[in-house]
Amino acid sequence: MSTEELDRAGVMAKLVERRLTQRQAGELLGLTERQVRRLLRSYEAGGPAALIAKSRGRPSNRRLPDELHDRALDIVRAHYADFGPTLAREKLIERHGMSVSVETLRTWMIDAGLFVPRRRRDRRVHQPRHRRACRGELVQIDGCDHEWFEDRAPRCALLVFVDDATGELMELRFCAGESTFDYFASARRYLERHGRPVAFYSDKASEFRVNRRDHGGDGLTQFGRAMSELNIDVICAHSAPAKGRVERAHLTLQDRLVKELRLARAGSIDEGNALLPAFMADYNARFGRAPANATDAHRPLLAGQRLDDVFQRREERKVTHNLAVNYQRVLYVLEPSATALALRGKRVQVFEDDEGRVSIRHQGVELPMRAFPKDRAQNAVALGDIVDHELIGTTLDQIQRRQQEREDDPLGAILDQIHRDQRDREEQTLAAARTHRERRLIATRLHEARTAPWDEPPFGRTS
Repeated sequence: MSTEELDRAGVMAKLVERRLTQRQAGELLGLTERQVRRLLRSYEAGGPAALIAKSRGRPSNRRLPDELHDRALDIVRAHYADFGPTLAREKLIERHGMSVSVETLRTWMIDAGLFVPRRRRDRRVHQPRHRRACRGELVQIDGCDHEWFEDRAPRCALLVFVDDATGELMELRFCAGESTFDYFASARRYLERHGRPVAFYSDKASEFRVNRRDHGGDGLTQFGRAMSELNIDVICAHSAPAKGRVERAHLTLQDRLVKELRLARAGSIDEGNALLPAFMADYNARFGRAPANATDAHRPLLAGQRLDDVFQRREERKVTHNLAVNYQRVLYVLEPSATALALRGKRVQVFEDDEGRVSIRHQGVELPMRAFPKDRAQNAVALGDIVDHELIGTTLDQIQRRQQEREDDPLGAILDQIHRDQRDREEQTLAAARTHRERRLIATRLHEARTAPWDEPPFGRTS
């Protein structure tokens, strides 16, 4: 008997003994007096067993035919043995014309041993590994996006560097999001404070690993290229438990650091970063442990390693016949010289620092150039731009500010769009020039067009 049926049997027994009225019994069972009288007649005729549901143990009237059950399982065994219930149902409908609900097919497959539900599967075993012996031999790095300042500041990310041998926090830094330049800044501070570790251990984020198989480059990200120049290896973990030391540090930081920031009333990223050195010292004193080997595996920076050049975004671009280089939707024009003319059709390196300053170099020599147009916003987000998922928050903030500016000043927004379209046309016209003389002539005509009065045609009056 079920619990409900046992409760009904107890109430019926009290009703027979006249310890309850039919109205009181109905209130206890949530039934009407008429239903109570019906149950009482059944109880007096057959005892507690008469209260058991008559349909129990019988096949449902809505049960699907056994032939359909057997045919569906035969097809699944023959063609879709490794399919899940949802996909198997789709194929049964598309290819065999059999309409069965997902949950019905799921039950059939579980009973037949063709599918194991998640709760019954063996949990994946992640066996522990020993810590590295020396400090600086392996440093786990990761970013943690969290409400670090609660409601006092926008959500942001914390970049965390944890030494594998000691469990100490080697570097902490708040930033708006996990980007290449943010990891550049944290890695540079780490190197200047501790030296070069043997390897960094990270996840498979796009800052550390090229995840596209059709990528035509050298297979290195900007961060990987910088570490390669410094002779530091970057190793990517296959799963989060593999770098469990930094993952567990996230949980501790989300508890302790959030409360410390609350007590200090920190309300911005700069205020939070100012508190991190003292927090790291206290954390390491409490939770750090001595390494198995006292040898420090950190190596000093070499004399010829210029960190200002290493920690810049670096890409190769081809110089056009007109001495122009395209980078990030901006056209950079090299100043005519013997060196620049010799580079037509060849590839040069474009450097960009964290403040957006761009320089063009060839074999370590910086080439004089100018941006065309100079006032084009290099960090503007255009329609169809590809944005990394970790920068979505920052990008949306920028888009919202730009949309608000358009709504506040619709006329200004229209004029800005007109000017941008005009600059794009000028850029295309200048890029189409074949010779330096023709390019200089077009630039002069475009300048005359921009400075001409509104009532005068841009290229002189017509007769």
